[in-house]
Amino acid sequence: MDYQGKVVAITGGARGIGLAMAQAFHAQGAKIALADLAGAEEAAAKFGGIGMKVDVTREAEIGAFLDKAEAELGPIDVYVSNAGILRTDEPSWDAAGADDQAWHDSFEVNVMGAVRGARQVWPRMKLRGGGVFVVVASAAGLLAQIGASSYTASKHAAVSFAESMAIAHGDEGLQVVCVCPQAVRTDMLGGSEDGGIAGADGVVEPLDVAAETIAAIAEKRFLALPHENVPAYERARANERDRWLGGMRKFRRMMVGARGRPV
Repeated sequence: MDYQGKVVAITGGARGIGLAMAQAFHAQGAKIALADLAGAEEAAAKFGGIGMKVDVTREAEIGAFLDKAEAELGPIDVYVSNAGILRTDEPSWDAAGADDQAWHDSFEVNVMGAVRGARQVWPRMKLRGGGVFVVVASAAGLLAQIGASSYTASKHAAVSFAESMAIAHGDEGLQVVCVCPQAVRTDMLGGSEDGGIAGADGVVEPLDVAAETIAAIAEKRFLALPHENVPAYERARANERDRWLGGMRKFRRMMVGARGRPV
């Protein structure tokens, strides 16, 4: 895809993966619109784009952001649903113990943020014959993240929603890419150098995720997988579920520290 003059809108765009996406698309000639709870205007200024404070749990704010982007930059060609949160199972690290607020927050942002974005952007794209819709999910959405039950479930739902979009609208010109990294060097790591449990296969940089996303768009791939071991893990999970679950329990035991929490 030639991004020269194309408009790329990114939620959660002021830092981390979202900011790296902006940098990568802008380097290929795209015009950038960023949405975030804070810092979007300052971040967008680096690319000569537009930024706006947006809470993805409020659909009207997403719509207003797209209106502003289209009025100032032009029609949206690529929409990146990147806003996300991580709610862990602390303090007990008990999957059955995560409270209602953790589950509510996880689904409101990680799933419904993408759903609301799709409701707002797809009708605009459809009128013009199509576009690209990117969902930044997680390898947890294909596998599981130990110590984060609501996060894992919400990311599985995000992957399923991306699949539904691809099935329902692929023949109408919508390309869907679902990004599923393991550990990425962002604030979600909480300052951990090795990424903790999520970093078992190493920590990649946000720009690596952006580069893999752009490659997936070019190659017409649904999945963008910055960590090369994820496909093998997903096959093992599908083909030998009991063995995979046993292996994950073993891995959890190995990673649990003396205070009963993953390290």
